[in-house]
Amino acid sequence: MTLDDILAGLFSNGSKIEVIGAMIAGKGTMADGKPIHVLGITQGQNLGVDEAIVLAGHVIEIIGSHDRAPILVLVDSASQRMSRREELLGLSEYLSHLAKSLLMAEAEGHRTVSLLYGGSAAGAFIATALAAGTLVALPGAHPAVMDLPSMARVTKLPIEVLKAKAEATPVFAPGLDNMVRTGGIHVVWDETAPLAPQLAAVLELPLGQDDRDQLGTERGGRRKAAEIADRVVAMAATSSFRELRHG
Repeated sequence: MTLDDILAGLFSNGSKIEVIGAMIAGKGTMADGKPIHVLGITQGQNLGVDEAIVLAGHVIEIIGSHDRAPILVLVDSASQRMSRREELLGLSEYLSHLAKSLLMAEAEGHRTVSLLYGGSAAGAFIATALAAGTLVALPGAHPAVMDLPSMARVTKLPIEVLKAKAEATPVFAPGLDNMVRTGGIHVVWDETAPLAPQLAAVLELPLGQDDRDQLGTERGGRRKAAEIADRVVAMAATSSFRELRHG
C-alpha cells in the first residue's frame, strides 16, 4: 500500500499534508470531522540529525498549539543515518530529542499513534515508531531493532547461536510477526478493510496507557517484562511509603 493510498483511505474528508523530500507534515480530517496532525518519514530514507530536528520541531509546535488533537506518525524509513557528520553532531541526542518530544506530546494530551507501513530499523525505529503511545502496522511492514549480524558483533556471540535464539525467542528476531508477539506492535491493520475506522478504534485507547509489556506476556513473546515492571512499581511504592513514615 502506497503513501497516497494510505492518506486517501484515512482521510476521505480531506487533508492538507505535504511531502517534501522524505518528510511528511500537515493535518488530516477524520471521519467524525475532527482534525489530526500527521507527520513522518517516507521513501525508506535514513533518519539523520536534519530529519530528526525537523520532526521534533513539528511536534513541539503541535504541543504549543494546545489543541490536544491526536498525532499520527507515518513511518517508512531505513536505519539512522550512519556517517561521520551525524556522529560528530551528536545523532543520538537528536534521536532522543525526537523521542522525548513525542512522549511529551502524549503527556500534554495529544494521543500519539505511529503507523509503520514500510521499513524501519535501529535508532530510527525507536525514535519514531516505538516512541509513540501506540504502534500499529500494515501487512508487509518490516521492522528491525537490530539485525542478527549487528547483534553478533555487539554481543560477541556466534551468529549460529543468535539464529537459534531467534527461532525460539521473538526478542532476538527481526520482522513484523516477532514485533507483534513482543507487544511492540499493538495490532496489524487489515489492508482490505477501510483504514479510517481502524484508526478511530486505536484513538479510543486510553491516553498514556502503555500495555506493551502486558501484550508481550499474553502473546508469549516477552514473558518477564510485565512481571518485572510490576515488581519494580511495588518496590518503589513500598520505598516511598517508608520514606514518608520516616521522613
